[in-house]
Amino acid sequence: MSSLFSLTAPVLISALCLYALTKKVDVYAALCEGARKGLGVISDMLPALICLFPALWLFRETVLASLLTGILSPVFESVGIPPETGLIMLLRPLSGSAALSEASALIARYGADSLIGRTAAVMIGSSETSFYVIAVYFSAAGVKNSRWAVPAALAADMACFLSGAWICRIMWG
Repeated sequence: MSSLFSLTAPVLISALCLYALTKKVDVYAALCEGARKGLGVISDMLPALICLFPALWLFRETVLASLLTGILSPVFESVGIPPETGLIMLLRPLSGSAALSEASALIARYGADSLIGRTAAVMIGSSETSFYVIAVYFSAAGVKNSRWAVPAALAADMACFLSGAWICRIMWG
């Protein structure tokens, strides 16, 4: 099975080259044009990323993250979410890698088969890095007003966190 997957890229590239040859497409020129457009997209996204990453770092490295988690712990407990996963809920909409590192720390501390470890894994797998996606894709598309995208994305993330915690509690609680 793995040999079949290792052949996927060469077969796909060969098929595209054969298709380009039959249609008489200048592959090199098309590749260069695509790279030029890609650099334009990167230059449009760069300001949003330059603002997002330092803000995320400051949030995570200051006491603000632990303070918010501590304040929200009673709310998390009342709706059935393990309070230990609170930092994941705060970080996930901003950064997938930061939330993943927090989930890894929880799994290392409590174990992969614990309710907290499983809930952290489900929360990571079912939610999205909403602010990152909005910043990157909206700036790439030239959208200036996100309108209801941010509230809708945060509501979807909250639904993922709640349902993930509840399903884990039902299955392994």
